[in-house]
Amino acid sequence: MIDNQSIENLKSRLDIVDVVGSYLELRKNGANFKAICPFHSDSNPSLVISPSKQIYHCFSCGAGGDSIKFVMEYEKLNYPETIEKLANMYNFSLSYTDEKNKTIDRKLMENLTLFFRKKLDDNKIAKKYLIERGIGQASIEKFELGFAPSSDETLNFLRGHGYSIGEAKEFGVADISTNSDRAYCRFIERIIYPIRSRSGKFVGFGGRTITNHPAKYINSPQTRYFNKSRLLYGYFFAKDEIFKQKKIIITEGYMDTIMLHQAGFTNAVATLGTALTTEHLPLISKMEPEVILAYDGDSAGIAAALKASILLSRHSFRGGVVIFGGDLDPADMVKNGEEQKLSRLFSEAQPFVEFTIEQIAKKYNLHDGLEKQKALKEGMAYLQSLPSTLQESYRGVLSGVLNLPQNLVKVKRDVRRRESKESFIDVLELTIIKTILSKPSLIDTLLDSVDTSMFKTHSQEFALLLNNELVHPLLREIVLWDDIKTYDENELISAMIRFLFRFYSEKLQQVKSDKTLDYKQKQFRIRSYQEKLFRLKKGELVSYE
Repeated sequence: MIDNQSIENLKSRLDIVDVVGSYLELRKNGANFKAICPFHSDSNPSLVISPSKQIYHCFSCGAGGDSIKFVMEYEKLNYPETIEKLANMYNFSLSYTDEKNKTIDRKLMENLTLFFRKKLDDNKIAKKYLIERGIGQASIEKFELGFAPSSDETLNFLRGHGYSIGEAKEFGVADISTNSDRAYCRFIERIIYPIRSRSGKFVGFGGRTITNHPAKYINSPQTRYFNKSRLLYGYFFAKDEIFKQKKIIITEGYMDTIMLHQAGFTNAVATLGTALTTEHLPLISKMEPEVILAYDGDSAGIAAALKASILLSRHSFRGGVVIFGGDLDPADMVKNGEEQKLSRLFSEAQPFVEFTIEQIAKKYNLHDGLEKQKALKEGMAYLQSLPSTLQESYRGVLSGVLNLPQNLVKVKRDVRRRESKESFIDVLELTIIKTILSKPSLIDTLLDSVDTSMFKTHSQEFALLLNNELVHPLLREIVLWDDIKTYDENELISAMIRFLFRFYSEKLQQVKSDKTLDYKQKQFRIRSYQEKLFRLKKGELVSYE
């Protein structure tokens, strides 16, 4: 079992924005952040993440809780699995009370990285390849490049250091053959590119063959530690510069990223053998940088750039595309000493929407009327998928590329409305409840004066407050409701006086019109309510009877 104190120590390190932001694209919204809720079919950002409260809450479906609850719900994990997942994300070592259940990695990836690094020094062919590609010794050391020898050598190293094949399999570095039941290593006679998580933990490897293997590059398989769709190679080394420059350069491969860093472009990263996906967006959007796509000019590179441009423009990312032609890529240009040209290219990147429109047009023969109509239809469909301000801004670009009058380019605003049941709110009641939730010590100020029955609209929420059910979705929603203020003690007293005056005024009118009461009962209640209203006018709180 995981030691309880260890769990508490981990909790103290968790940051709700960091945790949720590793899964979802966040947008600043006042003191909080907002995101599309992953727990229901959400078309507008309904999920609010509060750094000050360290909670999240969906104002549409009611999902919410802390960092642990989010990961449990999102990943569909149980509690111990979630704790271990978060510990891995934060590079935090858990303590276990039962050694039999201990599942920590025992530094397998770190030790294997050191083994591969030593093997690189011993392999002249691998070293020669890196030198010929222009990679200097400083870059080899910074990115901890290595070489994977034969399968038997790596297996012997793992066994010699006390690691089981099961542990190696868990990290994706070894497996068991289905044909012979023999163990084998995944990386054989390949240059090794260690892959770190954003926190710096080794989570996988990339490997480049030097023996003309049909698979030039391979990556670690999907494991509990390694998800290539949520990782960017070099991000651990680039994140400070990305934050400083508010710009990120995304390349297609390891070599491009390493060489760009070597040339001073230390905000460069690479996708891991996969196209840019929505799962990458939370990592990219963390610092709200301008995004530069630096892709090859072959058909695969252009197709990847188009897909990424559509994705990024639909999510309102700033930036553009640089396509490298002439059989050159960023790594080649650095090797050729063309750093200044690279810098100019990055500064003149073609905006995502403009690039996408041009690529759509290139798919059709614009000299043919029917083909041009198809291009217009596809172009308008793309524009209509963008935020409304971008739609209008790029109408002229689409009409210009297609050589058509601008009035033929029709755009429309997304009129989808968030589904929600009609509800009524009472701001005064909510303000009182939120103040007590935020400042529990003030509850003594009003306990003698109020009863749950006095809350006409939000009696359920007040009852939950009195019962200390503070994690209930209804109360969590109030805490994160920016339009509802939080009062100090004097303001709370003033609000309570208004609340009580409204309540007893209504009671007085009800008694006066009540024909079921006899004369004495009616007069007694009228005097009682009139006395309370008189005292409230003088600024005094009155007790509830």
